[in-house]
Amino acid sequence: MKLEFEMVPDSCWYSNLRSLLTPAQWDVVRKEAYARAGGKCSICGGVSARLEAHEQWEYDEKNALQRLKNVIAVCKSCHEVIHIGRTTLTGGEERASRHFMKVNGCTYAEYRKALGEATEAHRRRNRIPEWKLDLTYLKKFVKNERRSAALNARRACRFKIPFAQVRLQAANKTRKFFPFSFF
Repeated sequence: MKLEFEMVPDSCWYSNLRSLLTPAQWDVVRKEAYARAGGKCSICGGVSARLEAHEQWEYDEKNALQRLKNVIAVCKSCHEVIHIGRTTLTGGEERASRHFMKVNGCTYAEYRKALGEATEAHRRRNRIPEWKLDLTYLKKFVKNERRSAALNARRACRFKIPFAQVRLQAANKTRKFFPFSFF
């Protein structure tokens, strides 16, 4: 499927790059995604005057690792499908289901099957109380490569401690600061 549901574990809701980065740092990341998209949704290809930045995460359930895979630019309709849990809570599931079926060229039964599979993955991920966070994707935005040796931080998804104090491993030394100096 071209457009898929990405249900993040409940404990990770409202935890995103925008909350981790300074506004200036987030602007660098999201604007790079917009530039790659060239005014078109990265999923459906629709032209949009207003694209939204979407973080794509991968989950290694065996190792409780949440890894940032990419940040892409998507239209509002695709973003509503991706975050179907939130969309359903706000009353937009019918609109999102129509968009999912249109983009994927599928039936309502195939929509329901994909939703069921995503819901099951969501249930499994909710059994993991704490995720390790891998932000290695962000190293392409870092000027100082020595500091970007590893951008993995162990944290509870709700960031129970301020991000500036999250320990980041870099060059085999624990650092207590966010080691980004953006271009």
